[in-house]
Amino acid sequence: MSVVLGYDESPGAERALRVALEVATAFGEPLVLVYGAAAPGAAGEEYRAHREAVLQAGRSALARAVEAADEAGVPSTVEVMDDKPAQALLAAAAHHDARVIIVGTWGDSPIRGALLGSTPHKLLHLSPVPVLCVPTEPEP
Repeated sequence: MSVVLGYDESPGAERALRVALEVATAFGEPLVLVYGAAAPGAAGEEYRAHREAVLQAGRSALARAVEAADEAGVPSTVEVMDDKPAQALLAAAAHHDARVIIVGTWGDSPIRGALLGSTPHKLLHLSPVPVLCVPTEPEP
């Protein structure tokens, strides 16, 4: 089994990383760091350039998370997937036999998430494994 984390360097993802490291350590399981890197658009040279830029951004973002996992002594795997974040997380969870999917939230209201289709909202409705949504830290 594994712990799957959606990570994108946002404040919510940073807090979710800390929680994911705690969960992975508690269960003695590896951490799978996932970045859904689907570029908008459908075809053409602009799409290819944008896609490569998004993939590179994902690889850069996950490098920070790998360092944190290494410091915590948690084995990790990186998945930069050419898919939307929710679909990437679901695919990684299935592939890595996830115990849980962990994602950070942006602090949006539940109605906004439902209307705009936030990743946590989608996962809560589509995931066959438990989803842990980590709220952003409150402002002081």
